[in-house]
Amino acid sequence: MRRFKDLSPQEVLALAISLEEEDARIYQEFARVLRPNFPKAATELDAMRAEEDGHRHRLIELFKRKFGEEIPLIRRNDVKGFVERPSPHSWRTLGVDEIRRRVDVMESETRQFYDRALAYVSDADLRQLLGDLAEEERRHEEMAAHIAPDAQTREQRESEESSSRRLFILQIVQPGLAGLMDGSVSTLAPLFAAAFATKSSKDAFLVGLAAAVGAGISMGFAEAMSDDGSLSGRGRPLLRGLACGGMTFLGGIGHALPYLIPFFWTATAIAIGVVIVELIAIAWIRNHYMDTPFLSAMFQVIVGGVLVFLTGILIGSS
Repeated sequence: MRRFKDLSPQEVLALAISLEEEDARIYQEFARVLRPNFPKAATELDAMRAEEDGHRHRLIELFKRKFGEEIPLIRRNDVKGFVERPSPHSWRTLGVDEIRRRVDVMESETRQFYDRALAYVSDADLRQLLGDLAEEERRHEEMAAHIAPDAQTREQRESEESSSRRLFILQIVQPGLAGLMDGSVSTLAPLFAAAFATKSSKDAFLVGLAAAVGAGISMGFAEAMSDDGSLSGRGRPLLRGLACGGMTFLGGIGHALPYLIPFFWTATAIAIGVVIVELIAIAWIRNHYMDTPFLSAMFQVIVGGVLVFLTGILIGSS
């Protein structure tokens, strides 16, 4: 990697062009991600992207005037001291607050680059342009601060909070709840069938563990492959699959763990208590996030859970 102070004026200018181009592309991607649910923030990012494009054009015009048509390929990872910027295409869906934070960091880094470049450049035209761009990046930092929640009107904050809650429900709560319900209910029958058929805590635990792992893998893949989120707005498939699969496993393993206790009836009594807690938790989540009346949610999950539980006991006792 090159040291910044060893770069020639030509390379400093080429690096500035590369940085402005990268920033513009990242802002474009951020705006694309936010546009369906946060149009105002996306519009502000569009304006910042347009200004970054303007900076790039001014830098290229100066480069062509000073050094000709061929711009050296030099990027941030070719120079020591630059912080790697995480890709917008991470495994999780970026929220509006996280994007604001990243924009603020990006503008601060770019402004510091221009300030530092001024110390190593003596060409008058280049110094003037770099100084002007440094001031404009400071203004961008202020723009990033203006789109922070505490600088917004109450209506804007409420709108964004509503959109954020809806996205959280679509991308995390719904697949997680589906997994928790499947893991808590569907594994009851094989677990208690094995338990009452063998009267062995060890055998019951192994069956419960296998059911929880199998259901978690199945539900995780099913959720991840159901859609890519581009049309439904339900977020990245990997994130949804992890949420659904993880909660399925958690729901299934919860009432299997008591069978690590070697005393069968003690383990069974604790497992039944765990099942009751799981069903109450499912009802609470449906009430809190889905606006389902608590008593209605309790009735639905208890009826389903009891039916599966009794089925397992009847099969295991037959």
